[in-house]
Amino acid sequence: MSQKESFPIGQIGRIVCIILIIGLLIYFFSEKNVKASNKVDGIENFPESYRPYLEELKKNHPNWTFTALYTNLDWDYVIQNENKFGKNLVPKSYNDRWKNTNPGEYNVEVDAGWVDSSKQAVVYTMDPRNFLNEVRIFQFEELSFNGQTNSTDGIEKILYGTEFYNKIVSYLTASGSTVTMNKKYSDLIYSAGVQSKVSSYHLASRIKQEVGPFLSHSSISGKVAGYEGLYNFYNIGATSSSEPMGAIINGLKYARDGKGASEETKTKYLIPWNTKERAITGGGIFIGSSYINIGQNNIYLQKFHVYDTNNGELFWHQYMTNVLAPYSESNIIYKGYANSGLLDTSMNFIIPVYNNMPQIQAESPAINPSDYVEDNTKVYANVETTLNVRSGPSTSYEKITKVSKNEIMTRIAKGKQTGELWDRVILENGIVGYVFQNYVEEVPEIEVEEIKVSIDNPVLQKNEIGKLNVEIYPKDAVEQAVEYISSNEKVVKVDSNGNLCGISSGKATITVRAISNGIEASIDIEVYSKVTGIEVNVEKITLQEGEEYQILSNIQPEDANNKKVNYSSNNNDIASVNTSGMITANKSGSTSIKVYAEENDKISKTIDISVIEKIAEEDLKFSENIQVNGNEISGIDLENRTTEKLLENILVSEKYLIKVIDKNGEILEGQEVVGTGSKVQIYTNTDEQKMVAQYAIIIYGDVDGNGKINSVDLLKLQRHILEIEELDFLSQKAGNINKNGKKPTSVDLLLIQRHILGLKEIVQ
Repeated sequence: MSQKESFPIGQIGRIVCIILIIGLLIYFFSEKNVKASNKVDGIENFPESYRPYLEELKKNHPNWTFTALYTNLDWDYVIQNENKFGKNLVPKSYNDRWKNTNPGEYNVEVDAGWVDSSKQAVVYTMDPRNFLNEVRIFQFEELSFNGQTNSTDGIEKILYGTEFYNKIVSYLTASGSTVTMNKKYSDLIYSAGVQSKVSSYHLASRIKQEVGPFLSHSSISGKVAGYEGLYNFYNIGATSSSEPMGAIINGLKYARDGKGASEETKTKYLIPWNTKERAITGGGIFIGSSYINIGQNNIYLQKFHVYDTNNGELFWHQYMTNVLAPYSESNIIYKGYANSGLLDTSMNFIIPVYNNMPQIQAESPAINPSDYVEDNTKVYANVETTLNVRSGPSTSYEKITKVSKNEIMTRIAKGKQTGELWDRVILENGIVGYVFQNYVEEVPEIEVEEIKVSIDNPVLQKNEIGKLNVEIYPKDAVEQAVEYISSNEKVVKVDSNGNLCGISSGKATITVRAISNGIEASIDIEVYSKVTGIEVNVEKITLQEGEEYQILSNIQPEDANNKKVNYSSNNNDIASVNTSGMITANKSGSTSIKVYAEENDKISKTIDISVIEKIAEEDLKFSENIQVNGNEISGIDLENRTTEKLLENILVSEKYLIKVIDKNGEILEGQEVVGTGSKVQIYTNTDEQKMVAQYAIIIYGDVDGNGKINSVDLLKLQRHILEIEELDFLSQKAGNINKNGKKPTSVDLLLIQRHILGLKEIVQ
């Protein structure tokens, strides 16, 4: 709108309404709903910060598989709900970085010798990325029973170093009598795994974790006063208590009667646990049905209740309170597998993923921040072969991976400890870990001097992906980061990794520039757009002898490099066509015209041609009030679109009959309105079935063919331009308000909108 034009407030309101309606309709038709699964298998489905650790594990253990458990929980929300007093405990003997130091809560024993943990401890132990190494990964092991890997020999290796190892089972009854079985503890644990459908290795490890290495532990001695002959190998129901032996007493109460459980529940869990076999098997069934079989299918999920297949309330159904229990138990399981030679068997690990996790995982509270200074220095491994990267700053921590001689890393924390010095680093693949400082050297400050850029093929097809080859000289330049710039992103786009995408035909220059000092190199890329289709303005036409008709054709896509169109007639005697698409009707009969792309003659359209004897001029005349081009009628005044008014402008002799039909083939009469796609048909007076001529009507702006120009036409044309809904050729011509023979554009949309608002009428 020019500065001189103005309109009343009411018209502004109409514009706003129309724009809003169009926006809502487009949203309605184009919006898609996407549903994501909670669990997805495969390393490629994990966030980027997880992948390098998992790829390292996969490289060393090809039979291991990994499942991403997308909890859909926000990280801060999870920490907030887990960092509640008494929910996570650590030994009172730990340093203050592990413990809650809030006034009134510091060193308060929630259970004998156990105090509330710090937020840092919760953050560290809950971030799965801290434990994606060969040892600690076992806190994520799927815990269903596997008969191919579970065996009594493997259980014995897990029990090695405890009083359970290779030991015949004996126990005390409530009356004090000793019963000796003909089975070992490994036999009972294996059988419990079969019956509970829980990994027997997990049960063995859980027993070691809960009652330690000694058979004299009060939970399984059978000697606790008032609870003689009762056993609880997994400390089930052993809730924390400040009373002496409070947790153990609570666990033995559960072993006695399930703390008031129903008879059905007690039968299911083999309660009372008055024999060691009932306690080991019944407890295993409890763990399986209460945890593993409802989604808490690994040690981590049993400790941190962040997933539940029942979709119930979270953060309460937690098997243990020791915040480091998954960390400790994973080591026990690992040693059992390693000692059994089973590390390379097939096993799956279910690993949680949270929303909005920090980019770099938190450090263990065992690591003193004052032993480090923040750093951001490029360093390299000054070793003969390889340098180990560990999960913590000593050789007692697990190895995550190794780096090769001269491999570049970024040091994010430089160690200043007493004794051995360790640095915290990030590898180029994203792994975070610790390396021995004696084997690390700072990279010399060498600047980029030259960049060379090439590509295998500098001509891309439209929508083709290409990759630039970039070489930095000297190769040991410190800051090798570069940026990529396209001179024309409408032709070629380039991402931050040098990947190219051909957008439309044309040429563009891609520049690669060193971020550190601006050294750059360029390469020219051409995009070639292949012909994918061809459109013509008519599929069938009837011409009189001697009459000419101009075919209008469009090559698709609009930016195709070769837009040349060829034409050929199947019978030149009946109808011929020249190189520009002009048809000449020669004599009566039927034939066809092929319209095809020069680039690919298989991309074509066929126009059926019927040639009839020429109708004498006195038998068929058109008024100057309408325009006739071949078999198309346009120029109909918007105020005179009725069938009656149209027929007043067409004169036919008594030799012929005339009919008007709408776009659906229904006959129009009297005051009924003609629209785009309506047709005028001429028949012989002697045979009403013999049509000798047909003319298609075009009303510019009437895209939907109802004879009106309104917001529906605006919407349909907009959906066509956005490639949501394809219009037929006549409707496209009606939408080409500029009448320039091209496809409709946003300019035509504006012209229709201005017509609707009464600002400027469309000229027919």
